Amino acid sequence: MNASELEACLRGDRRAQRALYERYKGKMFALCLRYASSHAEAEDLCQEGFVRVFRDLSQYDGRGHFEGWVRKVFVNTALQHIEKQRRRITTTALDEVDLPDDTDSFGWEEEVPADRLIRLLQQLPPGFRAVFNLYVLEGYSHPEIAEILGISVSTSKSQLSRAKAHLRRLLERSLTE
Repeated sequence: MNASELEACLRGDRRAQRALYERYKGKMFALCLRYASSHAEAEDLCQEGFVRVFRDLSQYDGRGHFEGWVRKVFVNTALQHIEKQRRRITTTALDEVDLPDDTDSFGWEEEVPADRLIRLLQQLPPGFRAVFNLYVLEGYSHPEIAEILGISVSTSKSQLSRAKAHLRRLLERSLTE
């Protein structure tokens, strides 16, 4: 997005705003699908993300890629949504998830189609899903995840390990169905 397109959006030019939306809706909806537990929830997150992008557009300072800034707005929107869900879910509920002992790797024999992976991610408990997305797909470190989610580094590592194991089990189950 160039400076003149950004200026037009800031002035409230509906065509420029529509162009911004059209340019990023696919990528941002895919991001929302990874954090949401359903397609409908992803739609809500995507809508909220774009509301925040347009509301906070004046905060983009021109440094870095604009798409990276938009992505960060969407990730923060998704994480705030997960935090709201997390408040309703106790840690014991996550600890009660039945997991196999081998949690070190995915060990998938074949590549998983993106749509199947998204459906499987949506089945993870919110805490597992958040840590998995942040670490594996967004590239955050465990100390960064701990700070973002307000958890300890060891909890982040544990949640990632459990998320991988749970995801592996869901995948195995889906392959046998």
